[in-house]
Amino acid sequence: MLTFRSLWQRLTPLYDDHEAAAIVRLVLETRFTMTYTDIVCGGIDSLTDENKQELETFMHRLETGEPVQYVLGEAQFMGRTFHIEPGVLIPRPETAELCQWIIGQNRPACDILDIGCGSGCIGVTLAAELSTAHVSAWDVSETALRLTAENAHRLGTTVCTRRQDALQTPPDERCWDVIVSNPPYICMKEQADMEPNVLDHEPSLALFVPDDDPLLFYRAIARYAYRALRPGGKLYFEINPIYAQETLEMLQTEGFGQAEIRNDELGKKRMICCKAPAASLQRPNSTAAKPRQ
Repeated sequence: MLTFRSLWQRLTPLYDDHEAAAIVRLVLETRFTMTYTDIVCGGIDSLTDENKQELETFMHRLETGEPVQYVLGEAQFMGRTFHIEPGVLIPRPETAELCQWIIGQNRPACDILDIGCGSGCIGVTLAAELSTAHVSAWDVSETALRLTAENAHRLGTTVCTRRQDALQTPPDERCWDVIVSNPPYICMKEQADMEPNVLDHEPSLALFVPDDDPLLFYRAIARYAYRALRPGGKLYFEINPIYAQETLEMLQTEGFGQAEIRNDELGKKRMICCKAPAASLQRPNSTAAKPRQ
């Protein structure tokens, strides 16, 4: 007989009992529209043969350590369902905290750039919550750009996508009110402390930076933002708590005098915001550019 317990116990070599049960329950609720009562009262064994085969395929993938979000092809983020695939990062709660900070600090009508958009969870969320904002998103990954566009369409928002390397930015000037990025920030030496399912399945391109230059992307984006933000515009980063102070000092070196670090809900220094100084961005022979689409 196929039971809830027999299913989640197959995952206990990888997860503790509570997490294993939660993963299987999520699959049953999401893909087979089963209620918790159905699950615990023998409803699993009543699935059709076709559904049982589909469930077995899911279980095989989960037993390899593949994250349940990839198996289901979706992830929840700030009350919305985002389609995701291997090749983009799985949206995380701390990134939602960064979005909430941005939403709380900025007027609805603004020009926003999301650098390294991944699934589009940041850019699409900001487009939805700041309803009259114009949001653009950059990434080097075609998969990321496709998913961002798809998620924007599915969730009734508009996000303009563009293939752009964050390390080779265009010569824009004064064209954004907000720039936000959750760039790669994990050093290779930190791999030993990471969960195997993250290392084995999430894209290394979106995770890792060289040990000898942990602020590689932050520095490049800060230099772009210094000239591309309008006077008083804001730059937001999700950051590696290990390098919070170094990130702050780098931003000050690059000309951002006002900066604030915030902790995530676990008390880790996880995000930073700095404001473009108005005087340094005033160029007497320059006119404000329109946002690049």
